[in-house]
Amino acid sequence: MSSRFRPRYDTAMSPRARFALVALLIPGLAGAASLAPAKSGKRMAVALPIPASQEDPDTIFDRDIKPVVQTYCLPCHSGASASAGIKLDGFPDTKSLAKDTATWRKALRAVHERSMPPQGARRPSSERANTLVERLGPMLEQIDSAAVPRDPGRVAPRRLNRLEYNNTIRDLFGTDLRLADNFPADGGGGGGFDNNADTLFLPPVLMEKYLDAAGEVVAAIPVKRLMPFGPISVKTKTPQSVALLRKTIAHHAIRAYRRPPTGDELSRLQRLYELARSKGDDPGSALATVAKAMLVSPNFLFRTENDPGTGGNIALDNWEIASRLSYFLWSSMPDETLFALARQGKLSDPNVVAAQARRMLADPKARAFADSFAGQWLRAREVVTTAQPDPGRFPNFTSSLRNAMLEETTLFFLHVVRNNEPVRRFVDSDVTFLNEELARHYGVAGVSGSEMRLVKVDSAQRGGVLTQAAILTLTSYPQRTSPVLRGKWVLAELLGAPPPPPPPVVNTLPPDDRPQKGQTLRQRLELHREKPECKGCHERIDPLGFGLESYDAIGRWRTAVGEVPVDTAGKLLSGESFNGVAEMKQVLVRREAEITRNLAERLLAYALGRGVEPSDLPTIRRIVAAAEKDNFRTGTLVAEVVRSLPFRYRLGEKAKTASLTNRTQP
Repeated sequence: MSSRFRPRYDTAMSPRARFALVALLIPGLAGAASLAPAKSGKRMAVALPIPASQEDPDTIFDRDIKPVVQTYCLPCHSGASASAGIKLDGFPDTKSLAKDTATWRKALRAVHERSMPPQGARRPSSERANTLVERLGPMLEQIDSAAVPRDPGRVAPRRLNRLEYNNTIRDLFGTDLRLADNFPADGGGGGGFDNNADTLFLPPVLMEKYLDAAGEVVAAIPVKRLMPFGPISVKTKTPQSVALLRKTIAHHAIRAYRRPPTGDELSRLQRLYELARSKGDDPGSALATVAKAMLVSPNFLFRTENDPGTGGNIALDNWEIASRLSYFLWSSMPDETLFALARQGKLSDPNVVAAQARRMLADPKARAFADSFAGQWLRAREVVTTAQPDPGRFPNFTSSLRNAMLEETTLFFLHVVRNNEPVRRFVDSDVTFLNEELARHYGVAGVSGSEMRLVKVDSAQRGGVLTQAAILTLTSYPQRTSPVLRGKWVLAELLGAPPPPPPPVVNTLPPDDRPQKGQTLRQRLELHREKPECKGCHERIDPLGFGLESYDAIGRWRTAVGEVPVDTAGKLLSGESFNGVAEMKQVLVRREAEITRNLAERLLAYALGRGVEPSDLPTIRRIVAAAEKDNFRTGTLVAEVVRSLPFRYRLGEKAKTASLTNRTQP
């Protein structure tokens, strides 16, 4: 089998290595600035990891880190009976930290969020805790950067998922048949996206679907489209007609395979044409047979990248970069501009690649990027596929309203990225997209008709993804809101710091949010969180969910549940307090660097079609640093992703094997 199509496997990660990876990639934990509330009117961002000072690291460790750990951590986290198995003893100096950076990152996160030391225990002052975070974070970053090999990471042949198949057929032959809608569903893989190579299997039933779909496609192609350079002779076989035939087949093969075909590939396709002609097919039918063969070829169904077998970091060729760009931002094949740049060899220049990304975001085909990436990152597509509000309780929740909710989130995401707005706009904005039905649902006047359009809104109630009905509905139960689901969504999808799963046996709350036995839902939840096994996580989750209690289970604004006013006050473990969504949004805006890092990780995972790996850590840091210099702008984030080492290179087979063997703890 050709190396171009040989399957590639990665070694299974041990639980310890997986934990280390998760700990490494928690955003905003390293080099975090003070979490004390910012002065009124000023935006505060969590600082990026940078060297804390020019002082000797051991001096910093002895002065700012070790005393805090010894006084406030070791009483519980040392020896054979260390709490939760987290042992922080046995680390006398900075060099010893390299033995287990994953554990130290977990400890850093706990101090950063003020979840440790626990409430009621002896705790360091905010100043001492902040100093530890500011000093320890950069140390761990430097240790990890030295330990992590600089490589672009693994890559595997990637089968076109259903969206990519539909869009590629559309752009290849101009037939928008959407045949892949009947294919088996694509699973979500590393990074949480359905374009992950490791989960895009090829079961036998799908191969049968491909054969049937290829037949339907060629049946719908006009003969003139198959002969873009003029008709091919029916009878005579002259040098001119043979040259025209090869030119015609090569034209289709370049576009279907997203690269020039090899001489052998072109000859095989030509022989297939001649075989069809020998059996009585006219030139159009024979070309249709060739086109069908292309559509079931691995060259079409898979996005593959050549491996010369030399090992090391291998620069992708221009055709491969064109495909990475087009499937990242369009979920489809390259257009003629990208093909032309590939022929000219200009896509080896990272500045040209970044310029093309900006061009492509402005193209109507970038709608696929918003549908796919934003729909999965924000989970907005679940409002259509999963959310089931009780029709008896919410009779106004129609299918058209459901679709408008998803459309609002999709168009808003695309608006922010196309206009290169800062990441904070995802949290706090004074515009959104509405049609008449959704505007009525929100209580916004002056919008008529079914068409979605940009509308100015009151940012105290609307604006930003937190206040959009798609998000509020998918994080609710059929009959009531869920502060837990909503708080968990903020932590996981916005901040990239999901809480652990709940204990195996947890008492559930009633499905209705109306007061029962004189207790509101919030009061019942607060009683629940007093349980020792639940308290730690709920102290992180619930305040963020309470801040969204002004919205009911389908995203309508409310001030009371029955006759009881809603309580939207929340206090984070960091000490930051808020009352209502407007104040909560400002707390999150101050964590723009954390949201940016999470978004950078998601973008990189989606662009590469694989999960983020330890070797990607320096790349993510550089992407976020570049975005910070440009006011955390979203278009800059996308441009830096496509300029990055993992996007423009791949790790050769020989080097990959050695890297996986040596890659233990990051």
